[in-house]
Amino acid sequence: MAEQKIRYHLPGLRYNYPLNMFWVSLLETHPEFFRDGIEIASFFGCFPLSLWNGGRLCPKDDQCDAAFVMNVIKNINAKNIPIRYTFTNPLITEADLDDEFCNFCLKAGDNGKNEVLVFSPILEEYVRKNYPSYAIDSSTCKEIRDVETLNKEIEKDYKYVVLDYNFNNKWDILDGLQHREKIEVLVNCLCTPECKRRGGHYELVGKNQRIIMKNRQAPPDKQIPIIPWGCEYGDKNCLFTIKDYPTFISPEMIEQEYLPRGYNNFKIEGRTANLFSLIETYCYFMLKPECVGEARLLLLRNLEDMHVINVAKPKPSKFVLP
Repeated sequence: MAEQKIRYHLPGLRYNYPLNMFWVSLLETHPEFFRDGIEIASFFGCFPLSLWNGGRLCPKDDQCDAAFVMNVIKNINAKNIPIRYTFTNPLITEADLDDEFCNFCLKAGDNGKNEVLVFSPILEEYVRKNYPSYAIDSSTCKEIRDVETLNKEIEKDYKYVVLDYNFNNKWDILDGLQHREKIEVLVNCLCTPECKRRGGHYELVGKNQRIIMKNRQAPPDKQIPIIPWGCEYGDKNCLFTIKDYPTFISPEMIEQEYLPRGYNNFKIEGRTANLFSLIETYCYFMLKPECVGEARLLLLRNLEDMHVINVAKPKPSKFVLP
């Protein structure tokens, strides 16, 4: 019997791009560091500033140029890994479909290798019609909590359906789902279980993204303030604070519970996570525990050499007697 792969979908096309590319290299050069069957299934995210992006708000002062977009797509695809656009803004209108930058991003990756995560039916129809080479994935942002509705979603023409995190570890529900090869499970959701504000947060991201776009065209005295958002859970949580959540999934649970049930696609969130927090998350889920220290040191040295991490040195000065 062939080994069943544990397929991870990793966050970041922009800020985590150096980390993700090194991670692929580490898997190629040091497979002995990794747990059995680990495979990188996609990198998901957006190129700022994308109006269609959802789930996480990009910094207001960031913008990718065309060369960066094309180079990232080329390099990731060269590793036989899809890029997956998180075009999950729930507030898309018909007028938004003409967005120049988002259409450029789709054209740049229109090679039959890539995917789009969707929420809005308007945008989904547009992508299917105008960019048919893309595989379409259904986003967890839809917050599908009804089992009957979920089964109908799985039956649709999606490559993957990302499960609402509140279904995690609910074996009576998971044992009743069909087409488990299409289901993607979010393993490290930072939201507190049964969060009532999650949907509102997604909508606020969409609203603030539109505000940022408008402000770029307005003089300073005409700019609109970003709508504030605070969360005592998601803003402070990390791998080590969520392990007691009933929605948390450990590597051992993946190997002992999910794989035998036919679930082998797993999503790690963290597009805007702290770099060091994300490194710990990658190490925890994908590396053998006894190899974490050596691999982490190799990774940090590499990121320092690439100037992703800058270690400040003491500034020299002249000696003067006091």
